[in-house]
Amino acid sequence: MSKYRGPVCKLCRREGEKLFLKGARCFTPKCAFERRGYAPGQHGKSSQFRGKRESDYNRQLRAKQKARRVYGVLERQFRRYYEESSQRRGVTGLNLLQSLEARLDNVVFRMGFAGSRSEARLLVTHGHFMVNGRRTDVPSMQVGVGDSVAVRDGSRRRTYFKSLPDVAEARGVPTWLARDIKNLSGSVVRMPERSEIDGNLNEQLIVEYYSR
Repeated sequence: MSKYRGPVCKLCRREGEKLFLKGARCFTPKCAFERRGYAPGQHGKSSQFRGKRESDYNRQLRAKQKARRVYGVLERQFRRYYEESSQRRGVTGLNLLQSLEARLDNVVFRMGFAGSRSEARLLVTHGHFMVNGRRTDVPSMQVGVGDSVAVRDGSRRRTYFKSLPDVAEARGVPTWLARDIKNLSGSVVRMPERSEIDGNLNEQLIVEYYSR
């Protein structure tokens, strides 16, 4: 299983906005974007003052890269999501975002059982979660309507999961998910609507990028 292993704060700086890839740390003064809110690299600081007109291709590329980085997906897998979405009924852009939202690591994060998607990915990889009563360690697993997600019984004794109910209580859960904090479980009620997905993502530009 491949994943990005570099410094994630540079990804936020490259996109010019917070992507909240480090969970709670992103809300503190320790956030690298707060201290260096310009693109990384030798010319990053000076590039923001050039006033250069952004091309259509660059806008499309940046929209695609932002979505990839938010969900922690590499290029080959992201392209596969797009191709599958384009072959399904409905709007391709919305289908793509719904596929990304339906990933198991994202569902775990949305339910408040992890502080960030990368943390959720790690927890799933270590086998701490079950889907429909079966243990799984595949973060990219697609969770469908009616599927249940729960912390494995053997993991509930761990310190992290003992304190999880108090932490998760402070975080809201989207309406397309149902959550039972006491039992550290939840389920998918329906697929998310566009208004319930990150508004900073521009799926139209992503479609234009792959349609070139």
